[in-house]
This record gives sequence, structure tokens and C-alpha cells, in this order.
Amino acid sequence: MEEKIVSGPYGRFNLEISTGKLAKQANGSVVVKLNENILLVTAVASKMKKEGQDFFPLTVDYREKYFATGKIPGGFFKREGKPRDREILASRLIDRPIRPLFPDDFINETQIIATLFSADGKIDTDVLGVIGASASLMISDIPFKGPVGACRVALVDGQLIDSPTFEELEDADLELVLAGTKTTVTTIEASANEVSEEDMLKAIEFGHNIIRQSIELQEKLISQFEIKKMEYEPFVIPQDLKEKIKELTTERLKVLNNIFEKQKRNQEFDKLVKEVLETLKDEYEDYVGIIPSLIEDNRKEMIRERIIKEGIRLDGRKVNEIRKITCEVGLMPRTHGSALFTRGETQSLACLTLGTASDEQVIEDLEGESKKSFMLHYNFPPFSVGEVSPLKGPGRREIGHGFLAEKSLQAVIPSEEIFPYTIRIVSEILESNGSSSMASVCSGSLSLMDAGVPIKCHVAGIAMGLIVEKDHEPVILSDIMGEEDHYGDMDFKVAGTREGITGLQLDTKIEGITIDILRKGFYQAKEGREFILSIMEKTISKPREQLSQYAPRLIQFTIDKDKIGLVIGPGGKMIRSIIEKTGVKVDIDDTGKVTIASTDLASGDEAKRMIDSLVKDIEMGEIYEGKVTKITNFGAFIELLPGKEALMHISQFSHERVNDLNEHLKVGDKVSVKVINVDDNGKVNVSRKVLIENNNPNQNEGEQKHHYRKFGRKDYKKDGS
Repeated sequence: MEEKIVSGPYGRFNLEISTGKLAKQANGSVVVKLNENILLVTAVASKMKKEGQDFFPLTVDYREKYFATGKIPGGFFKREGKPRDREILASRLIDRPIRPLFPDDFINETQIIATLFSADGKIDTDVLGVIGASASLMISDIPFKGPVGACRVALVDGQLIDSPTFEELEDADLELVLAGTKTTVTTIEASANEVSEEDMLKAIEFGHNIIRQSIELQEKLISQFEIKKMEYEPFVIPQDLKEKIKELTTERLKVLNNIFEKQKRNQEFDKLVKEVLETLKDEYEDYVGIIPSLIEDNRKEMIRERIIKEGIRLDGRKVNEIRKITCEVGLMPRTHGSALFTRGETQSLACLTLGTASDEQVIEDLEGESKKSFMLHYNFPPFSVGEVSPLKGPGRREIGHGFLAEKSLQAVIPSEEIFPYTIRIVSEILESNGSSSMASVCSGSLSLMDAGVPIKCHVAGIAMGLIVEKDHEPVILSDIMGEEDHYGDMDFKVAGTREGITGLQLDTKIEGITIDILRKGFYQAKEGREFILSIMEKTISKPREQLSQYAPRLIQFTIDKDKIGLVIGPGGKMIRSIIEKTGVKVDIDDTGKVTIASTDLASGDEAKRMIDSLVKDIEMGEIYEGKVTKITNFGAFIELLPGKEALMHISQFSHERVNDLNEHLKVGDKVSVKVINVDDNGKVNVSRKVLIENNNPNQNEGEQKHHYRKFGRKDYKKDGS
């Protein structure tokens, strides 16, 4: 196959798509190139569907190779391992816009693999994966109703820019990832600093123009091929079986759909399925496996029809009505902050922990190592939906939901200068009937205030749905339940404050939605968000003034970076000694910023005093209570500060002549001395006799008229002179 290359404008850059050179045994493969970023995307589908299969098994994997930036992976094995969170999120991003565009009757196993082979480290390449997935499917024999395009948009200093660099994103008020067809939007992800609905819509329209450019480029490539799509065995259901299912279930489903409680509704549905299977198993033996899904299809049709025609939802609500909400804070006494947010049959318990800089998450990406001081982790145990399954590590869904909730709250998290703690929120989903990620936003916001984190205001989230039927106006639903998500055409999650949007995610199950529908959805979501915020504010309206008694107390100060080694000591000996003696946690960064974390202020103050003593310079005229470390025939060595010694000449011990200091001192004795000389090499000489009155050579420390503080406070008398 001859290599074919097309290129053209893609916003402010030039995009190139080629095929025919790499991975030619895949059904379709393309190389997408933007500047020095090169991504290979392949599409492969099995020739036949699996026996008894009644769903579409699509898998999407995005992988970044370390060699793409000239690096060798860390770890013992020095090779890429399991996908990192960033790769999982990119895989989900590629999956969501293409999944709705496969034919309903195509259920052959299909796999998309996007591999990053070269990266300049300046831009994120996940959107190139969406373009590559669409292009590889379009030139393949796999049935696909594309193409789709994608782009990333940022709002920086009031200006919209496409394909922003990582550096530009640092100053952005909005980061938006958009995918869609020429006329509709299929996927949106966004994080923002309280951006208005109108500004968000402008960014979407701006990005849609870039999407069209990427689609035109794909069409240019496709036009060079005569593409014949594969012949596949369509997933066909006998019409008489469909009619039989309707006959047996419609009346029962009418009753079932009026049961408002999810568990009872599910129990009745399971009972109905069992009865229908028993009735039809002999007559339709070959289709027993799909009978439950056919009953669901009938139920779906009835639920949608009722919403469209009557405006009545499964639990009796109106289309813009929100379920009952309750909020509680301070439930868990030993956590640093906790909150329970319940909306209908969805419940999130958020538990917050405060830590230090050493608790930050270290992230190793192709661009280098970075640290994250705010984390939100989302857990979805099986009991939350009344099911039994093994407990494993977080799956793709849990990682994606946690990331959405985290970025929705990020806009109100105070800077390190204001609040120098590492913050971790864990959202435990205890019940789930739709919108658990948005419940996590609400419980997370409540837990932040309960912990005393100085956030300026609450953030709330709401999930919106959509029902689109031919010859009817689209219906937008507020605060969707699980079944409305499952049977609906859109899952549109919006989080924000009263001032604007902070997080956004849109997925569709149809071939996209228009900007007009989006606009209506945004403003209906705003009404719902403000209603939820009013309930949260009644529970707790501002951060607690005091942190939990169990939270670490932080003391921060800066030392000369040249003296970091003095604090750490050889092999870490000095800093370990401080930690062991005081029971605190000490972090020192490369700039010399010291953070002490302690359970009480006294131990923190003691650790600070010890560090101050290590880095403090000894100055002329200062008085110290030192410790004798060595006695010689010409004087004694006195440790003034940890690791810092001075010489007291024998003549400086007393006004009287002393022949042998061993008669007056022994190693370990404490003695008050005054610095009388510091030479250019840092050698220090001290004197005891200058602190003793000439007529009272036996005067001890308690009788001295000069009062001092330990470790370097300058000499001063009682009268202040």
C-alpha cells in the first residue's frame, strides 16, 4: 500500500495525518503528527461476533512510551508498566466520542490502540488520539458513522487559544477538551476558575471550528480510498419475539415504573424477567440470553415516552425537579474533616486528611516529575448498588470520576502560601442511584469547610440528562437517576459556585447534540446548582476557624539554602535527631523552606529552636550557655550551638590566675560565656571572666546581673541598657 499523507491548518498549528507506512496489518492505521508529536493509532475488529454475545465489546487504550521524550523508565525493570492515571483518562477521552457512532447491530470485538512515539513535552496529545481513532476507523473496513474531530481550548488573559501548551495552561482560567462531528458535540471535559455559562459556550463554539478543520483533513484522506466496509452478521432479533415481550411485560412495567424506591423496583423487575424467561425458554431457546435486554428495551421505551408526553419521571418528579437533599458535617471525630451528602438514593461520605509537603503525590510523566498537593479519590464499593463483587484497585470509572470531582474543587483550593497543607479527600460512595461523582463534589466541598480549609465558597455539582425523540422537543432532565442515565441520551455533569462553572463533563449516546441544546442545559443546570448550594450553605457556610485537634500544626520559615546541609547533617544524622527528640515531621525543600509538622505547638516550637540554633551565625557580644566538650592545658572547648564550638583560653576563665582548668571544669559542665572574637576563618573565642565581677570570682550563673536567653540572644541588663 502506498503511503498517503494529508496536512492542513488545525487552529494556529498545522496537522498531518498519514497512512500506508506503519502497522499495515491492522484494519486501519494512521499516524497523526503535530509539530514533533507523533501518535500511531490503530483500529482492529474481529471478523465474527462471539457466540451468545449481545453487547458491543469496544476497548480503547492510549499508551505513552518513555522513549518518546528520550527517557528511560524508572523502577527495577526499566520498562513501561501498567497504565498511569493520565493514560487511563486519555483512553476514556478517546472512547467516549467514538462509541456512539458504531452501528447498533455491530457487536464484533473492536480495539483501538493509540501509541505516542514522539513528544515535544509542550502540549497534551490526548486529543490527537481522538482524531487518529476516527481516521483509522474511517479508512478501515470497520463500520463507523464518523468522522469526529477533537481539540483543546484554553482561556488565557481573556483570550481563547487552541492547542495550548502546558506553560500556557498554568495561567488559564479555562481548559476545555471538545470532541464532535461537523454539526454536533459528542464529548466535553473542562476545568475552570468560575467561568460563566456564556464564556463556556463561546469556548465551545470556538473549539467546534477547530474540530471542523480536523474533520475536513480526515475527509481529504478518506477521499483517496475506495473503502468497502466489512460484511458482518448483524445482531437481529425476531420481530415476533419483540412483540411477545411487549405483550407479556407492558402492563407489569406500567406498575413497576410507578415504584419510586430503586431496590423494590429492581426486585420487581428481576421477578418479571424470571417469569418471562420461564414462559419463553422453550419457544425461543436460541434467544434466552437476550430476553432480559429486550425487556429492558421495552421498559426504556415506556420511560422515555412518559417523560416526553407527560413530563413525569420514574420517581414522579418533574423534569427540572431535584431529589431530596440532606447534608451533615463532622461525623468522624478522628478525621481532620468529614461530610455526608445524600441526594435521593445517592450518598457520598467524604473524609479529609491534612498532611505536609512530604505527603504530596509525586507524578512521573514524559514531561518530567511534578507534585500534587490536592487529591480527591473516589471509591465505589459493590454494596453501594446492592451487588456482590471482589474488591480490587480503582478501575477506569473510579479514576475518571475522582478526577472530575477533583478538578471541580480545584478552583477554590487555597494556594500554598495561604494554606501550606497537602489535602486528600476520599469520597466513599455508600449508596448510588445516579450522579455519584457530583455528590462527591458536594461532600468534598462540605468536608473542606468542616476541616477549616480556607475555601472562599462552596462548590456543588449536578448531573443533567436528555431525552430526544423524533417529532418531539428535546427534554432536559435535572439531577438524573441511574436509570435515566442508562436510558437517556446524554450525561451532562456541571459543577461550580454561585459565580461560575469549575468542572464539566458531557457524554452522549446519540450522534451528538447541538449548541442550542447545550445552552438550555447550562442554564437549567445553573438553577439546580444554586438550589443545591443553598442547602449546603445552611449546613456550613464558612470554614471552621480552628483545624481539628488531630490535624498537624505547621510552622514554616526559610533558612539559607547553603545551610541545608547543617540541618540535615552527615547521612541525615542531625535531622533524624531533631525528629526523634521532638516527635515532629520536618520537610526542607531545595530553596531552604522548612516545614515543621507537629501534633502540638510546643514540640513544633522546640524543633524550630533546634533548627535555628544549627543555622544561626555566632556574633560578637552574644552570650551563650555552652557545654564543655574538651579541656586542654591552654583552655577549654565550649559547644555554643549544636555542632559549633568556641575556644575559651585559660586566661578567660577567671580574673584570678588559673593553672589547671581541670580543677574547675569537667567535660559536660555547662558554663556561661560571651563571644569576644570571631576571626575571618570563623574561629570563635569566648570569655567567662567578662561576665564575672572582679571582686567576686566565685559568682555563679544565678547571681549574675547580666540576664540572657539561650542560643544567641544578645546581652541586656535589667534596666534595658
